[in-house]
Amino acid sequence: MLVNKKNTSRGAAVLILIFATLFFTLAARFFYIQATGKAEGQALAAIAQKKHTRQTVIEGKRGSIYDRTGEAIAHDTGAYTVVAILDPSQTKDPKKPLHVTNPSKTAKKLAPLLNMEESKLEELMSKKGRVQVELGPGGRDISNTTKRKIEELDLPGITFIQDSKRFYPNGVFASHIIGYAQKNDEGKTIGKMGIEKLFNKELTETDGYMKYQSARNGLKLPDPKESIVPPKDGDDVYLTIDKTIQTFLEDAMNRAVKEYNPKKVIGIVANPKTGEILAMSNRPSFNPNVRNINNFVNDAIGYRFEPGSTMKIFTLAAAIEEGVYNGNEYFKSGAYKIGDRTIRDHNKSGWGTITFNEGIQRSSNVAIAILANDKLGPDRLLQYYNRFGFNQPTGIDIPGETTSNILYQYPVEKVTTAFGQGSTFTPIQQVQAATAIANNGKMMKPYVIKKVVDSTTNEVKGEKKPEVAGEPISPETADKVLDILETVVTSPNGTGKPYDIEGYQVAGKTGTAQIPKKGGGYLSGHGNNTFSFLGMAPKDNPSLIVYVAVQQPKLTMQETGSAPVSLIFNSVMKNSLQYLNIRPEEEKPAAVKKTKYGVEMESYEGKATESAAATLKEKGFIPVIVGKGDKVEAQSPAAAERVMKGERVFLKTNGEAVIPDLTNWSYRDVLRLSEFLSLEPSALGTGYVVKQNIAPGSTIKKGDYLIVELKSPKQLIKNPEEEEEKEKLKEKAAKEAEKRPLDQ
Repeated sequence: MLVNKKNTSRGAAVLILIFATLFFTLAARFFYIQATGKAEGQALAAIAQKKHTRQTVIEGKRGSIYDRTGEAIAHDTGAYTVVAILDPSQTKDPKKPLHVTNPSKTAKKLAPLLNMEESKLEELMSKKGRVQVELGPGGRDISNTTKRKIEELDLPGITFIQDSKRFYPNGVFASHIIGYAQKNDEGKTIGKMGIEKLFNKELTETDGYMKYQSARNGLKLPDPKESIVPPKDGDDVYLTIDKTIQTFLEDAMNRAVKEYNPKKVIGIVANPKTGEILAMSNRPSFNPNVRNINNFVNDAIGYRFEPGSTMKIFTLAAAIEEGVYNGNEYFKSGAYKIGDRTIRDHNKSGWGTITFNEGIQRSSNVAIAILANDKLGPDRLLQYYNRFGFNQPTGIDIPGETTSNILYQYPVEKVTTAFGQGSTFTPIQQVQAATAIANNGKMMKPYVIKKVVDSTTNEVKGEKKPEVAGEPISPETADKVLDILETVVTSPNGTGKPYDIEGYQVAGKTGTAQIPKKGGGYLSGHGNNTFSFLGMAPKDNPSLIVYVAVQQPKLTMQETGSAPVSLIFNSVMKNSLQYLNIRPEEEKPAAVKKTKYGVEMESYEGKATESAAATLKEKGFIPVIVGKGDKVEAQSPAAAERVMKGERVFLKTNGEAVIPDLTNWSYRDVLRLSEFLSLEPSALGTGYVVKQNIAPGSTIKKGDYLIVELKSPKQLIKNPEEEEEKEKLKEKAAKEAEKRPLDQ
């Protein structure tokens, strides 16, 4: 075959031209890069640095929430996230699988520990193409105890990532104030309620990072040129809440709930000189660790209701301030006509002709109606309500406050408001107004936030100071009101007799409010009221205001509404005054004070364990021995502290410490024991202990987590019908057994 030499030459020439063009292009590119050090507009050094630079996150920590004494009541703590490895390539030895081999079996064993459905867990562990997965919400923020239980199951492919979670060491403790925070889908802790939400920006941390140069395999080079940006921990928030007084309130509420099963309980303890809220709680409440929330409203500030006769305090103060009150003047009790309506005393027939002072002591509606309508006049009285702040919110620095609804259109409403019916107010409004009575006429604005502090530098970034909200009355009027309110408690005729605390002068006023029902009118029946008491002590110079309200307690026909209210008020006021080192009156005989307010604790350190326990029993205490040694090394309460009979006294012996049986303990005693033994306490539920994570008699050491499960009194109460049925079955079985031959 003949070859066309002319075409061949042309093809060769084209190829030579193409290769020559490529050669000169590459050569030109090479010389350009050599001369400028850049490629595609970017420095080669920058490209290389980017390729070999690694960055590691340094996690910051969310700020803590503290009480007024510096005790942490919300902080980050160690936790774990459960992870399932799904990729079979992670397993090198078939005899020791490192991945989940049986999703169904694994899900069945994990479900009860993670409180998740088996089907959901099995679905997560059956995902294709995934190396590993986190096991849903139940697998996040688990405790060390749950981690150990899972490890004991020895499940292939189940492992853990160390993490942190928000922890509330006191469980049910000012929960509506503190609120709660939890992780979102990105793993960031976000405040969802209360202080955690209100101060989320201040509490939130900023993560840092570390940059370094690495080799191709990711390992840090010998001279890595590290660049470190440290994390910024969140700011700390300090509250006016006092952990000890708050614990007094929580414990007293728990006892009232256990005994009377009310629909609601509200309690507030305040310093009338500053407006600081020392304690505040509600029932129903919740444990922010488990977020078992049934009521999202902080009833102490967000629930308004007819307060009842506690409002008479402020009508009385207005009458004294205006000079129209004569306590020795007589009036006819029983009924008071206003238009076509009749106001009646709670004792329908009244007490005959009595003085106004006696009318206040007996909580006469007629006495207050005369003061409001005839002596003061409704318009002038309304001005005093406004002076006392009842026409607007207090402006307390926590979320959720509502305001009053003053019904003042019709003549009868203007009178009923004077003794606490018709118009509705919040508990915090009453407490703020009462500070004027207890603080020489100066009304103090209530507040909960004490200060915000930089957790790194301890710099105070913001601090709250006491603020006078008004001066509705004079110091002289305040003193007179306190004198009269003391007789409400001390007089034989006084409705406040159940609130008399021996050794202390208490001034206060009871309240029994009707509860509106749907469709109009009020609920009827024994106990279908809101019972309350607003008290101040010591009377001559009040250090505390305590307000307690209990709605619809279950009372026997022999009990009055003061029973559950005084159970809370007396305990909280007495214990708080003693805690603040405000001693009973000096003129009281020492023996009486000692019997009523406990005895001075002796020192048992160095004594034989059995002997010390026997002595404590004889004195009326409950000794709790912590350890198996024969000698006492430490005790709580300490020597010289004053202790009420019936309280637990902890004795730590020589040798290893052991945990006692905590069944039926209150959470307050669990906290006392935890502080004594330096344990980390936590609670699930509310009420009294039914389970504990550390078995009784087990050895414990400092820093161990002590987790208890609590049940409310209602949960612990046995169903009478069920118990009766069980007894019938037992009797039937016993009768059948008697009929059987002996050899069966």
